Amino acid sequence: MNTYYCLDDSPRFEMIELNEIDSTNNFLKSYRPLQPKEVTLVTAEFQTAGRGQIGNSWESESGENLLFSLLIHPQNIKASQQFLISQISALSAKEALEAFTDGLSVKWPNDIYWHDKKIGGMLIENDLSGHTITNCIIGIGLNINQEKFHSPAPNPISLFQIIGKKIEKRFVLERFMKTFNTRISSLRIDGGEQVKQDYIQALYRRNGMHPYADETGRFEARIVKIEPTGHIVLEKADGSRHTYAFKEVKHLIPLNQETDIAL
Repeated sequence: MNTYYCLDDSPRFEMIELNEIDSTNNFLKSYRPLQPKEVTLVTAEFQTAGRGQIGNSWESESGENLLFSLLIHPQNIKASQQFLISQISALSAKEALEAFTDGLSVKWPNDIYWHDKKIGGMLIENDLSGHTITNCIIGIGLNINQEKFHSPAPNPISLFQIIGKKIEKRFVLERFMKTFNTRISSLRIDGGEQVKQDYIQALYRRNGMHPYADETGRFEARIVKIEPTGHIVLEKADGSRHTYAFKEVKHLIPLNQETDIAL
């Protein structure tokens, strides 16, 4: 059985540190504290079944990377606005890493990229009741200190590989939490308008024509906008506009001078 430690017994916040767990998201799904908090943060040194979007696995060596999940109860966000949580989470992860390197962006919908390589990803799971979100679990993996990757994933990279030195993971986590709390609080002021603007500015390939692929094949397009629902609108070279949900379109990213990968 895993042991855990509550580092902050404040009325609002609880932090739990685990050595090993199948998934920090799964832990929070079954966690039933005697005194529930507004925000519960769970970290793990290793996940035996870490997941990304649509069941993708997440490679991480034990103790090397930042693996955590956050449970919140966003009463001020309607179910129709739930993509705001994804945007805030992605921006917060990007901005936490920007303390150590530049060249970062958000690949729609919420992967964190350093140039054409993936340094972070997340899985967000919402419980809905009518028009409201009752619970939201945000699972995030950021590659911090891993020196080599061994899985067949085509384009992972870590902060260590970028800057050549290891970083205390807690520094990144603290920066994430500070930014996340600030951005969540800002929703009460402007309803998410600043978040939406910052998200567009942070997007991978936000300018110019780039290669994509959908069920009809390869094409060149530019990003026009992101809908409040999270759908991406692309404009092809012929001027036609097309709206896609997640997994309906893929970025074609150069693996080398002769080969592209679809992600």
